[in-house]
Amino acid sequence: MIGDITLICLYGPESVGKTTLAKQLAAHYQTVFVHEVARDLITSNDLTLEDYVRIGHAQTETVLKALPTANRLLICDTDVVTTALYSEIYLNDVPPVLAELEKDVPYDRYFLLNIDVPWVADGLRDLGHRRQEIYQRFKNALEARHLPYIEVSGSWADRWATVTAEIDRLLA
Repeated sequence: MIGDITLICLYGPESVGKTTLAKQLAAHYQTVFVHEVARDLITSNDLTLEDYVRIGHAQTETVLKALPTANRLLICDTDVVTTALYSEIYLNDVPPVLAELEKDVPYDRYFLLNIDVPWVADGLRDLGHRRQEIYQRFKNALEARHLPYIEVSGSWADRWATVTAEIDRLLA
């Protein structure tokens, strides 16, 4: 929690419904959500370590700037842990500053979205063939950092029920 705002992160590999769910949750809770800023900054996955640093800073700044506009709850479509994971996946290296940036936004709850939904290609998504491995990396990253999370799987209705029940509990 930052101030009186509860922060949640929709977290997981590509094409698991984070953006769609973030928009729906923001409407349901009459608040704002922070989108995946990397999508504003990149046109391919051919990135440098400096690009990942730029993305990490931009994501953190966007979250912090959104706090004053949030209504008790801020929903984030991704986080800096994700940035670090993709840096590791694509470059086999992670800029140390990303670990520092992770500390700037303490999420109250992570929702790890499972890969049990269809993968949809777009201009940036290219890891569909590695979904299970990538999912495990995301889960391992949460556990290594001792971050509070709930796994979210099943139908879209099941996912909605799981996430809203936990958010309601956090806001109570």
